[in-house]
Amino acid sequence: MSEKKSEPEKKTRQNIFNSVFPREYNFEEMLSEQADKTLAGVETLVIWLNSRPLADPVHLVQIEEEVDAMRHRMEDKLINSFSTPFDRQDIYDLSRQMDYLLNFSKETAIEMYTFGVWADKTILAMAEALLRGTAFTVTGVKIMNTQKDQVEDLIRKAGDAGHEIETLYVSGMAELFRTDDPMNALRKREIYHHLRDAGRALRKTLDILHHSVVGLL
Repeated sequence: MSEKKSEPEKKTRQNIFNSVFPREYNFEEMLSEQADKTLAGVETLVIWLNSRPLADPVHLVQIEEEVDAMRHRMEDKLINSFSTPFDRQDIYDLSRQMDYLLNFSKETAIEMYTFGVWADKTILAMAEALLRGTAFTVTGVKIMNTQKDQVEDLIRKAGDAGHEIETLYVSGMAELFRTDDPMNALRKREIYHHLRDAGRALRKTLDILHHSVVGLL
């Protein structure tokens, strides 16, 4: 049975590996930049939801397109890179799930604008919970390789926000079913679904972040 390596031993081995196989790209920085842009997108969604009248969400669409371009550039570098700071599949999945989170945020805004849906208390509460969870997640991504002991607490807080989104979805749907306006209920149901999917993308992002941090220990 192999002995657990001490922290100095692990760092020494990593330094030797990096000197022999230097990293061509800074994937931590690329993930951090994508995370910041993702947070900016969710913040834009929340601000947009609180505006009157709801305008064409072109700024949110632009942010999502910028993140798509960032993600594709990073994927190209992943393919061509010999070494990565942690598992390359985790890097890819972390980037992809953050992108899904932003995609669902964008689709929420586009469909609300197209369908003429106003933000009710459920939509606002789900979006605000998504913003809180995203903020905790982004901080975790930015410090995952330097302050691993704090990342677990951030993951827990973000997870609580994700569960809150699910609870709000159920209670909101129950309230919709009690209304006597079926067309409005159908339109809002679509919006609730997008925000719920964004919450699920948040939780999947957290799972990957946790797996990545465990791999770095």
